[in-house]
Amino acid sequence: MTEVYSAALMKESDAYTVEHKIPARELMLRAGKRIFEKINKKGPVAVVCGSGNNAGDGFVIASLFHGAGEDVTVYLLSDKTSKVGEYYLNECREKGVRTVPFDAGTDLSRYALIVDAIFGIGFRGEVRGIAREAIKAINESGAYVVSVDINSGLDADSGISDLCVVSDLTVSVGGFKTGHFLNMAKDVMKDKVNCDIGIDPIGRTYLLFGEDEMRLVFGKRPNFSHKGSYGYVALIGGSLRYPGAIRLAHMANAAMRSGAGVAKTAFPASLYHDITPAVLESTVFPLSDREGQIVFSEDEIKELISGVKTVAIGMGIGTGDGARKTLDYLLTRFEGTLIVDADGLNILSETERKRIAGAKPRLILTPHAKEFSRLTGASVDDVIKEPVKRAEEYARETGAVVLLKGTATVVTDGETTYIVDAGCPGMATAGSGDVLSGIASAVCSYTEDLTLAAAAAAYVNGKAGEAAQKKRGSVSMIASDTVASIPEMISRYE
Repeated sequence: MTEVYSAALMKESDAYTVEHKIPARELMLRAGKRIFEKINKKGPVAVVCGSGNNAGDGFVIASLFHGAGEDVTVYLLSDKTSKVGEYYLNECREKGVRTVPFDAGTDLSRYALIVDAIFGIGFRGEVRGIAREAIKAINESGAYVVSVDINSGLDADSGISDLCVVSDLTVSVGGFKTGHFLNMAKDVMKDKVNCDIGIDPIGRTYLLFGEDEMRLVFGKRPNFSHKGSYGYVALIGGSLRYPGAIRLAHMANAAMRSGAGVAKTAFPASLYHDITPAVLESTVFPLSDREGQIVFSEDEIKELISGVKTVAIGMGIGTGDGARKTLDYLLTRFEGTLIVDADGLNILSETERKRIAGAKPRLILTPHAKEFSRLTGASVDDVIKEPVKRAEEYARETGAVVLLKGTATVVTDGETTYIVDAGCPGMATAGSGDVLSGIASAVCSYTEDLTLAAAAAAYVNGKAGEAAQKKRGSVSMIASDTVASIPEMISRYE
């Protein structure tokens, strides 16, 4: 289990550690040493330092490179530093490490390695002044770049920046922060590792979903089992304008490829001949319709969900009267797990929040930022800047599990929160969310912990997408390529 911190929690935990366990000077020495050990590159070396504790880590690193016989220069953006940082700056000078001020126009192109120690996790807002010049110089240098704790200029919570260091390696200190994964993080960090220096969290952390969690969901199945052991699922969607959505959710049996025992595909009856060629192992369930839009029939929906453990609704279903009545019926009558996606979320956004909180089924909502903006009333910009906070608040208020899609996905029930660092640019294509709904409906049919199940579905979808991109490229891959890669992704954990 890998813990992920908010910037505030890391600051509090760091301060507590200094006060009760490890003196500040020793903690800074540990950080510098651990980062130095992670760097597998030789000089000449430039260490670019700001004025805070990150600069102190940089001074320790510079001293260690000097001791290893490397040509190292410390560039100072300020004549001020923290009290403990000043100790290690003086140590550098006493050892003969070259220290010079960084000026606008300083050329860093002669260095093979640059250590970025300008800003730490406390940075917010816009990069200004000499720091802006330094970041530009680092990015234009052509050197191998290592960022200390977080890329300077990048918000440690949101992973957003107007300008930040682009690193080959980022070494987080104490624990990963959400900004190491969200939004722009993948674009500005080629690789990232964490170094443990003895800081323990003094509050609730988030969890990075990974292989240990996957093994909790996808293990070896016993011989003494049958299709009913792994649940019946139903997917409801499709319309005349969007017939592909429900096909994708079940194309190559996305739900069954992800482990469901039996999958039912429900769609407007007039689309029967378009959809059935893509459905082999699944059961088809044509629904009454008018001009390609579902017409609600209580008898049909009641029959559809009989014996079903998980229902996913919304994929291309439209927002007509039939879709609205079907969703309303499920919210008040269905006793299993209900996954709401796409058009279903748009319908749900017009529903009173207290009614959502009082829904009979256990709910999983799978919005992207714009859909979540409609659900919550927050601006898209606010959702992007504070995805974890916003998702947790909504989950606590409604009792739903929120799967907020993004560069990294946030999955939370308001108490347990997973960061799912999986996915790729090639998945920015129509149908990726429909595939996720198919996977999630399956996983939730045999996993009781819905937050874990939803996170596992997001991880499978993201990693299958990554595998598809390797084969097809980010420009040419389509959602069905992701479906085709699901089996190889899941089979690793059986």
